[in-house]
Amino acid sequence: MRKKTVFTAIVGRANVGKSTLLNAILNEKISIISKKPQTTRNKITGILTKDDTQYVFFDTPGLHLPKSLLGRYMAKSAKNVIGDVDVVVLMIEPIARIGEAERGVLGKTKSDKIPVILVINKIDIISKDKILEVISVYSQEYEFSAILPISALNNDGVELVLDEIDKYLVESEFFFPEDMITDQPERQIAAEIIREKALRLLTEEVPHGIGIAIEEFNEQKSKNLISIRAEIYCEKESHKRIIIGKNGDMIKRIGTYAREDLEKFFDMKIYLDLWVKVKEDWRDKKNILSNLGYDDKDL
Repeated sequence: MRKKTVFTAIVGRANVGKSTLLNAILNEKISIISKKPQTTRNKITGILTKDDTQYVFFDTPGLHLPKSLLGRYMAKSAKNVIGDVDVVVLMIEPIARIGEAERGVLGKTKSDKIPVILVINKIDIISKDKILEVISVYSQEYEFSAILPISALNNDGVELVLDEIDKYLVESEFFFPEDMITDQPERQIAAEIIREKALRLLTEEVPHGIGIAIEEFNEQKSKNLISIRAEIYCEKESHKRIIIGKNGDMIKRIGTYAREDLEKFFDMKIYLDLWVKVKEDWRDKKNILSNLGYDDKDL
């Protein structure tokens, strides 16, 4: 039985559903989901191995105009990964208009001669006539290898995406162990899960001014326990008060929800100790970003 692999980048604007698609494909939550933009900050690698086939996915940060060192890192991360894959999945919302972000991706894929699968997400919220309009506008702009209307949230059409990706499989030994679903370090996964809960619970003013630093990650297999101490960075004292909440209510809620997901992911009991620290302008400080797990060479 000859083994086959394929590397795929999932790209698109913030909040279009890239992480939802990746999690649906893997049937596992490795990429965080939020209704707020720019949720995914690092390039998240997801791995799916089925029999003789291994799929490697890159869920990239949402395409946007960067306004900080962190923003520039996110934009560079999304752009760099396109040149290192066999196929690109460009995800869009069902809007019959092509923006500059999408044209930028299509320009790079065309120059690099990389096939593109256009995935129109969120078809459950729009009529068939509108979907046909979107297909018409995009098909006139670019020669896609396939155009797939799906609903990642409802797992509708996800298998069709895999079927199209199959066309770009190449004979190769597997790059990762067969039981591996992500190459993200355990600390990074823990940080992302905590950040997702903060994004879901906090007000619009705070979330993108927060970062999560895992200061301690101690696994005690004999006790089936992982002890985690994490610091939530924010940029203002007023933000710190919001994150902690009245009588510590907010930080407790973040911790409770994060612990539930951490226990599901690691299949172990979790002791989670959260602290909040003010780090002014941390998104523009290279040493802090490096400490939070962002690759030095891309900063």
